[in-house]
Amino acid sequence: MSVENRRARMAVAAAYAVQGLGFAGVVTQVPALKDRFGFDELELSLVLLTVPVVAGVGSVLAGVLVPRLGSRAVLRVAGLGVCLGLALIGAASSLYLFFPFVALFGLAVGAVDATMNMQGVAVQERYGRSIIASFHAWWSIAGIAAALIASVTAWAGWPLWLAMGSVALLGVLVATAAGPALLADRPAPATASEITLLEGLPAPGTAEEHPVTAPTAPVAAAAIRWAAVTMVGIAVMIMYIGESSVSTWSGVLLDDGLQAAAGVAPLGWAAYLGWQLVGRVFADRVVGRVGPSATVGAGAVIGAVGFAVASVAPVPWLAIVGFALVGLGLCVVVPLAFSAAGALDPTGSGVVIARVNLFNYAGFVVGSALIGVIGDSVGLRAAFVVPAVLALGILPLVAAFRTRPALAAA
Repeated sequence: MSVENRRARMAVAAAYAVQGLGFAGVVTQVPALKDRFGFDELELSLVLLTVPVVAGVGSVLAGVLVPRLGSRAVLRVAGLGVCLGLALIGAASSLYLFFPFVALFGLAVGAVDATMNMQGVAVQERYGRSIIASFHAWWSIAGIAAALIASVTAWAGWPLWLAMGSVALLGVLVATAAGPALLADRPAPATASEITLLEGLPAPGTAEEHPVTAPTAPVAAAAIRWAAVTMVGIAVMIMYIGESSVSTWSGVLLDDGLQAAAGVAPLGWAAYLGWQLVGRVFADRVVGRVGPSATVGAGAVIGAVGFAVASVAPVPWLAIVGFALVGLGLCVVVPLAFSAAGALDPTGSGVVIARVNLFNYAGFVVGSALIGVIGDSVGLRAAFVVPAVLALGILPLVAAFRTRPALAAA
């Protein structure tokens, strides 16, 4: 790998880290924000659901801007927007300021989600092997770091604006340093079949013989396999239904359902994040050995087992083990989904990645609400059976992940 490619890989990893810092920087301060503005449980749920809804708009907006401005430019601006939104949320003194700042944060989060994955897929194509899970590992590392910062600043008695502002400042420094090394967008080379369609020429042995820069929009749109894209997107939605179930309700299950001791409730989410990180560190090696489809299928089974363990656990520590298994199993779905989305987009425009990213927010919204509604009806322990069954629903979708990154020589 050239120095440029190694620097690009580090820069993209930094972009994922900035996103992880920003997201965890808000999530870990939810109790403090709840106290500041006097939200009840329903009001807090509605506020939290605002973020993924607005983030969906940001992802769509990124899909519109990237063909015109390039993913690097959009990512550099949106990354700083995440940090700014984080700092402003911490400084908001009234609801009139809080809600616009939350909207700004959500919009930037959605744009970063889409463009960082576009950059990640582009770097992976240069490497010619699966490396995208390592980028998502940096998201997990940064999230854990933000949680630790929140814990330390709370123990030290820092005001909320300073605690959240310190995480935002760290994100700004990382984003600013990494920005220049992100990949510049280049025209996608036409394949032999696209050259034939565009110019009426016999299919040459290599694309270099007829250097057409990119297929026309009608040819490119026809070449996208939207059925496969939808299958990948549904798998992403199922994964985020599971993740939002753990992030929103694992603490409630441990605290109320299993009467865990004080301080134990957050360990369900911590176990999920920790083993998610472990899985993503080693996921690329597993993909290299058995392929993406088998990796996603095995992860779905492990995730389903984890939810089942959590739902029947008689003691808190066993439920925590269940949430750790969920993190270990489902950790591979999102990185490999974006890898597949890149392979399913012959235009190289990023439109498929932006579309797949929308399923992220749909899953987050559905997961948070679904477990709450079912938990009210039949109990929270029984409610966790639902994401277990849904995780197995990924198995019929694994065929759509049967792709591999294009070699850099292409």
